Amino acid sequence: MTAPRIRNLALTSVAFAAAVAAIACGPSYFEIPIETPIQAKLDVSQFQRVLIAGFVSGGSDEVDANQETVRLLRSQLRTKSSLKVIDADVLPLTEVAQEQNKAANGDDTQIQNVSQSGAAAPAPAAADAASGAAPLPQKIKDEKDLEPYQRLFANTEYWKKLGEEYQNPLIVTGSVLFMPNQTSGFVNRDVEQVDPFGRRSVQPERVYVERKGFVLRPNFIFIDGNSGATLYSETYREEAMQNVQNNTPALSTYFELMDRIVPNFLSALSSQKVKGTRVLLK
Repeated sequence: MTAPRIRNLALTSVAFAAAVAAIACGPSYFEIPIETPIQAKLDVSQFQRVLIAGFVSGGSDEVDANQETVRLLRSQLRTKSSLKVIDADVLPLTEVAQEQNKAANGDDTQIQNVSQSGAAAPAPAAADAASGAAPLPQKIKDEKDLEPYQRLFANTEYWKKLGEEYQNPLIVTGSVLFMPNQTSGFVNRDVEQVDPFGRRSVQPERVYVERKGFVLRPNFIFIDGNSGATLYSETYREEAMQNVQNNTPALSTYFELMDRIVPNFLSALSSQKVKGTRVLLK
């Protein structure tokens, strides 16, 4: 064997030994916690106060989505926002929108001024915002029924007058649909089987399943209480399904779904920090 060949074999052996040693020792690394700041979607520096006014709500009769959403958001903002939360009666905005619509269509119903108790808006302002509008559905069951109510949020005079009552705060309003949902169909699931010899195995099987649950679809609208103009809006959709045999209360499901949405709502008003980890190799 020639000398160059002997040297090549020696070098190869050394490299192989080093590789084996590295693999045996394994990689050396450690994790460090990090926080990523996320800028607020809305600049609220001009406001010191926030009014969670109320929501046009519908869907299930088992949960008063207007009352529950106002209570939940006020509670969250008291602990996670620098804005002072205004305590006020929850506005029945579904009724307010219907009264404004009657006024716009020349109904003889006497319309009273907006007050802290949640009465309807003045007829002239309502007429300006919804002149000649079609009748609103008396009961909101789905998104189609909700669409005509959106004109309420374009009535800047209404929101400006409401803002004047509370020293021009940031107003949070919008709509909340909490709708029952039911689906059925075939799904694949693993079924354990035991043969005559006692041996166990898992086999895929198609089974027919009926499921029920709820869909939560809030639309949060942020309004400048000084001008009545919309500053920002955002819509979310979450659902929870379960077997029909389960009887989870509707209110529990509502809070479960809102838990997923609230962090996104808060990120519109204030900067948030997302926590995570980063792996560094030594």
